[in-house]
Amino acid sequence: MSADPHAAHGHDEIEMPHASMRDYVIGFVLSVILTAIPFWLVMTMPLTPGVTGAVIMGFAVVQIVVHMVFFLHMTPKAEGGWSLTSLIFTIIVVVIMLAGSLWVMHHLNTNMMPMPHEPTSQMTGQIP
Repeated sequence: MSADPHAAHGHDEIEMPHASMRDYVIGFVLSVILTAIPFWLVMTMPLTPGVTGAVIMGFAVVQIVVHMVFFLHMTPKAEGGWSLTSLIFTIIVVVIMLAGSLWVMHHLNTNMMPMPHEPTSQMTGQIP
């Protein structure tokens, strides 16, 4: 009998990524930069509010990717690619749910608008 109970069943050992201190420092520096730039944009307001919001959302997406790569070690090689595959599936489901919810709310708002008001003479309490 072998020492590894999984070896008898033919399971391959999944190799976990090894992170160095250099990887953590790079991730930390990128995270600080990706936080400081949006903070500066909000404090100084060099752009219009709409553009500032769009830029901040872009930086947020980039920061999510930085955290996943440098701190969570989610790469195609990690766990045989299953962690990345499950992440992509989760993102697809969330996008479908958000898009569907926004679509339904938009159409409810459009189709359930109140009817035009009655003539003003009846609203003021005057008898015609």
